[in-house]
Amino acid sequence: MTTRLISKVANDEIGGTVLSDLKEAGIDTSHVIISDGGNTTFVYVIIDKQTKTRTCIITSGYPPMVPSDLTMSSLSTALQDVSLLYLDGYSHEMALAAAKQADQMKIPILVDAEPERTREELGGLLSLASYIVCSGKFPEKWTSIPSIPSSLLEILLQYPRAQFAIVTLGENGCMMLERSKCGDDYETEAVDIENVAESLRLKVHKDDILPTCVSSKFMKLSGRGPGTIFARLLIGTAESIPASELVDTTGCGDAFIGAVLHGLSTEMPPEMMLPFACQVAGIKCRAIGARSGLPWLSDPRLAKFLC
Repeated sequence: MTTRLISKVANDEIGGTVLSDLKEAGIDTSHVIISDGGNTTFVYVIIDKQTKTRTCIITSGYPPMVPSDLTMSSLSTALQDVSLLYLDGYSHEMALAAAKQADQMKIPILVDAEPERTREELGGLLSLASYIVCSGKFPEKWTSIPSIPSSLLEILLQYPRAQFAIVTLGENGCMMLERSKCGDDYETEAVDIENVAESLRLKVHKDDILPTCVSSKFMKLSGRGPGTIFARLLIGTAESIPASELVDTTGCGDAFIGAVLHGLSTEMPPEMMLPFACQVAGIKCRAIGARSGLPWLSDPRLAKFLC
């Protein structure tokens, strides 16, 4: 399994370091655009050891990546033989162009829906998404529904092509709503998704140290709105990390998504994929920086989830 990157950097020192590090990690960077001037995106991260919080100071890359940076033939070549496309919503015009091309090529798309993105930036991407992953603040912002289970249901109603939506909840793990692939059973009564969520929370083992997952069966679910969907709800727990081992949460969401991408690429069932992703994110927390703490598949701490 290989990973290919479509992005843009400047011909500055940071850009050179980024490309060197990615190549060393085995990433195909042959489709990365290098601009003659400007600057590469970089972020200063300030970590407060006492409060276990961080502050990010972002300097965006310039000039930004736009669709004209890649011809359609070059974009098609970059997507050739790709089994899954991941889009984070940055450079949204370029991301939408890549999504449309991937859609024509029947490539599944996972969209990282961040709450900072506007409807203009994300709406088109979500309409093409096969899978949606978001942080805890996104569902309510997007749907105006304060409850996460009901807001996830509304998101799947808004975007019928999405097979699932996952919300990451930090130390509280994650929640996933997965659409049934077998169609709806219109003869059954709809069950309130809030009641399903509460029943699942009661099944979660609070004393488990490693991540676990509980799931409902597929059923017709209703939420705060008028629509219903035939789906199942899953709750994944996070690893219980001692305060002395919690070093830096920078990049934990990205680590989680990376693990989900691996799970999808290897056809890992959601009941295993969610705790696996939570475990990867938990391992990352134990080191400074977004990448230094990321585990390899050979890490013994992942063995339980890969057997």
